[in-house]
Amino acid sequence: MISLARVGKTFKTRRGGHVQALDDVTISVGADEFVAIVGASGCGKSTLLRMVAGLVQPDIGHLTLDGKVVTQATEGTAMVFQAPTLLPWMNVERNVTFPLSLSGRDVPEARERGRALLRAAGLAGFEQRMPRELSGGMQQRVAICRGLVQKPRILLMDEPFGALDALTREEMSLALLELWQANPMAVIFVTHSISEAVLLADRVIVMSPRPGRVAEIVEVDLPRPRSFDQEASAEFHRCSKLIRDRIYGGGSRAH
Repeated sequence: MISLARVGKTFKTRRGGHVQALDDVTISVGADEFVAIVGASGCGKSTLLRMVAGLVQPDIGHLTLDGKVVTQATEGTAMVFQAPTLLPWMNVERNVTFPLSLSGRDVPEARERGRALLRAAGLAGFEQRMPRELSGGMQQRVAICRGLVQKPRILLMDEPFGALDALTREEMSLALLELWQANPMAVIFVTHSISEAVLLADRVIVMSPRPGRVAEIVEVDLPRPRSFDQEASAEFHRCSKLIRDRIYGGGSRAH
């Protein structure tokens, strides 16, 4: 479905220099697959995500979706950021359905889908609340529902739980898994948390320090549905150790 072939990206700095963000990155993501990307700060994780979204173009290599080269933002792709970025003058329900309003699809059936997603996210009864009345975790749930209401084929998530406390982060991870299992799609999830990546993903892509390259691709063989009880399993520890060794051990490996 999504394919990056030997992709590279270099940015110009304000002082006239250059920073190579990505180099020779080759990965693929299948339909309905959950892939996590981890690595040190500055390794190009967010650049890679924006590239898949069509917001950044590679300097070299090819990025394709269903065999077609991606040159701009594509319909059927939704993105969730670390900050919820809710519109403060709209209530929860209107925030969720706002993308449908932009595309002229804010019809009763679509609004009911928004309410159904809010119920699934544990936000029943909060439809008429304003963003300022919600906790950080609740706001992020609204942001995820806003992404899902469009029925995307691809959901891109850039450290969506990074600003949350540990307990809320765990709660959000389980909520995301439930929503994804009820609404299958391809997910690319950027995170700094190794345990979060292993809990959520089918595969974890480990990026090397800048310039970002694929250092390791770890297959996670944990049965679904997932729970935090699996953190005690041998498979969870195997995957976590592989990822940790590649991040802190350095180096890269061809795939």
